[in-house]
Amino acid sequence: MNPVVRFAPSPTGRIHIGNLRPALLNWLFARRGDGTFILRFDDTDVARSKEEYVEGIRGDLRWLGLNWDREIRQSERFDRYAAVVAMLKDAGRLYPCYETPDELERRRKRQLARGLPPVYDRAALKLTDEERSALEAEGRKPHWRFLLEDRTVAWNDLIRGEQTIEASSLSDPVLIRADDSYLYTLPSVVDDADFGVTHVIRGEDHVANTGVQIQLFEAMGRPPPAFAHHNLLVGPDGQALSKRLGSLSIQSFRKEGLEPLAVLSHSATIGTSHAVAPHKSLTELAGLFDFAKLSRAPARFDINELRGLNARLLQGLDYGDVEDRLKQYGISGDAAFWEAVRPNLNVFDDVREWWQVICGPIEPKIESSELLASARELLPPEPWGPESWSEWTNAVKDATGAKGRALFRPLRLALTGRSDGPELKQLLPLIGKQKAEARLGGQSV
Repeated sequence: MNPVVRFAPSPTGRIHIGNLRPALLNWLFARRGDGTFILRFDDTDVARSKEEYVEGIRGDLRWLGLNWDREIRQSERFDRYAAVVAMLKDAGRLYPCYETPDELERRRKRQLARGLPPVYDRAALKLTDEERSALEAEGRKPHWRFLLEDRTVAWNDLIRGEQTIEASSLSDPVLIRADDSYLYTLPSVVDDADFGVTHVIRGEDHVANTGVQIQLFEAMGRPPPAFAHHNLLVGPDGQALSKRLGSLSIQSFRKEGLEPLAVLSHSATIGTSHAVAPHKSLTELAGLFDFAKLSRAPARFDINELRGLNARLLQGLDYGDVEDRLKQYGISGDAAFWEAVRPNLNVFDDVREWWQVICGPIEPKIESSELLASARELLPPEPWGPESWSEWTNAVKDATGAKGRALFRPLRLALTGRSDGPELKQLLPLIGKQKAEARLGGQSV
C-alpha cells in the first residue's frame, strides 16, 4: 500500500525547527514509499490564522524542497464537520455540558484533594431536559464532549511498539467549544478519514490523544490509521525548546544563510542511530529513513552543531554543484576559485568576501615594510601556478632571513587585508602579479 501522510501546521506563525521534524519525517516516509504527502492547514481558528503565515509556510517548505501533492484548508470544510457532529449527536456520542471553566477547576481540585484522578465526572449526562433549559435560559451555551467507551484502547506504534490507554483514565474530551468553534481533534480525525491518511507520524506529546482519536475513528465507522510517535527536541542542555522555538524558525535559518540540505540533514539524523552528517539530496535522506532508527530518547538540537554541519556541507560540494550559484553572484571563472575558498566557508554568502579579496579593492595592512619591499622585488614572472607561492616565499626567506609567522603574516595581511583565510598558494595566482605588487606597496587595489 502506498502511504498517505500529512503535515498539518496551524497558520498562526512560521515553521520552526520543532515542527519541521514531523514535516520532514512524513515527507521522507511518503517519498520512500512512493506515497502522497498532504499539506493541511489547520485554520479553523479564523481569528488567529493569517494568510501571510499560509504563504510563509508554503515558502519555507518550497525552500526546503518539501513539495506536497495536495493542499487542504480546514476552513473550507466546516459543512463536512457539521455533518459528522450531527451524526455523533444522533448516536449519543456527543453530549452538551454547561460547566464554566471556574466550576470545572473547583471540581478538579476537590477530586485531587480526595485522592481521586481529575477526570470529568460526566455530571452533564445526568441533567434533565428542564435543567438544561434552565441553564440555557441563564445565558449558558454548551460545550460538547465526546463520550468515551470505558475500555482499553491498544495500537502498535511504529516507533514505540505496543501501546495501551485505559479510556476510563481520561476525561471525555471537549470537541466543540461554547462559541461553536472546534478544537483540534474532530476536524483532524475527519480529515484523516476523508482523505485516506494511512499513517499519522507526529511527536510523542500526542500519544495520550491517540486513544481518544482511535475511538473517534471507530465512532465514525472508519478504520484508524497507523500511528508513529517520534521523539521530541530538547536543547543542548537537555531542556525543552518550547520557549525558544520562535528564534529557531526556518525563516531565521534562511536569513542566516544556512543551506536547506544542511537543515534537512540535521533534522533527519539527530535523535536517530545515523551519524549527523551532511547529505547532498533529499533522495539520499529518504533512502536512510527507517522507523527502527529513531531513538526513544529526546533528540538534542544545538544551533552550533547545525552551523558546523552547514560548513561541512559546503566544503564537500564540487564546483559543478555551485557553478550556477556563483554566476548569480557575478563570480565567473573556473573551479580554482571554489577550490581555494570552500574550506573557509561557513555560509555560501561568504564567497562574496573572498571574491572581493581577489578582485579588490581591499585595504592592505602593512607590517614590516622592509620585508614587503623585498618580497615585491622578488615576485616571479607570470604565469603563476600552485608552486608559485612556495617558490616566492622561499626566495623571500633566503633574502631576508624571515621565516614562519614573521614571514607569512605580513604577506597575508598585505595581500588580503586579513589575518587568516584560504591558503595563499591558491589565492596568489587568482590575485595576479599586478595587484600583488600594488598591495605589497600599500596601495588599495
